[in-house]
Amino acid sequence: MVEHYFPGRSPLEGVQLELFSEDDLRAMHYATMQVFLNPGIQVSDQEARNLFREAGCEVDDKAQVVKIPEFLVNRALRDAPSRFVLCGNDKSKDVAQEHKGKVNWTCFGTGVKMCNYESHGVYKTVDSVEQDVADTAKVCDWAENIDYFSLSVSARDWAGKGAQDVHETFTPMTSTSKHFHHIDPVGEDVEYYWDLCKAFYGGDEEEARKRPRVSILLCPTSPLELSVNACQVIIKGARLGIPVNVLSMAMSGGSSPVFRAGTLVTHNAEVLAGIVLAQLTVPGAAVWYGSSTTTFDLKRGTAPVGAPELGLISAAVGKLAQYYGLPSFVAGT
Repeated sequence: MVEHYFPGRSPLEGVQLELFSEDDLRAMHYATMQVFLNPGIQVSDQEARNLFREAGCEVDDKAQVVKIPEFLVNRALRDAPSRFVLCGNDKSKDVAQEHKGKVNWTCFGTGVKMCNYESHGVYKTVDSVEQDVADTAKVCDWAENIDYFSLSVSARDWAGKGAQDVHETFTPMTSTSKHFHHIDPVGEDVEYYWDLCKAFYGGDEEEARKRPRVSILLCPTSPLELSVNACQVIIKGARLGIPVNVLSMAMSGGSSPVFRAGTLVTHNAEVLAGIVLAQLTVPGAAVWYGSSTTTFDLKRGTAPVGAPELGLISAAVGKLAQYYGLPSFVAGT
């Protein structure tokens, strides 16, 4: 098992950033419960709406809106594990994800370009290809400070050929001994990822369920929508025992309120809606409380992941995840 640090234990071992009090977190929680009832969450997938309906939610199929009562949220938070393990090729590469414990690191993604350096300071920017996926995976496998590999660049040479995301699963799994976190999964292809996971164990499904070599990430569509793809990634991941990262990418001042607390309420509603869906599908399914939420750059029309606001939001998200007893995954350093 990979060993790392506990945040905030002492000044020598971490920095503790307390942006919100327990009362503040509770207020954001109750504001989120109000959002769940009015206006609700747009759920674009029929199968997901059926799961919500069967659990007691008010569902409007015509508007594709689901209203989630608080008791379902509380049940989901009770069922979701506060700890799970990301499995590598062997137990020495395993990484524990805990709701209030050690900090781990992974690489950022998914990029679509590579810089090919010809000499010092001279380079050409080109589309990334499958070989770049393999090369970056090997570099991350070598780097001791990176605990598991997230898809860092895209196999653009497979774009439009119908199997890009499958190649972006197979290539990392065969290029690193560390756990692979697929951050661009396609809902209709999750079974192929599972077949690759089983193949690692010689087709042994029981062993693959005990030690899944892959996890998957999906993003709600801000504001307040679970798309068809997002719902299918959640549902299939939960059923197959693949850890699922529900990661909001709300933009403060763009797709969410400009004030940080308001953005966090939008973010919270999107993430909790996905987590509730996972627990309705399979109680106890492994899930992250994820975030790449940042501000909206009005001048450039971009979502800067290096902005100071992202760091502040990520710190707050970590506290929200601890409030709910869930492992967190946040962008930035």
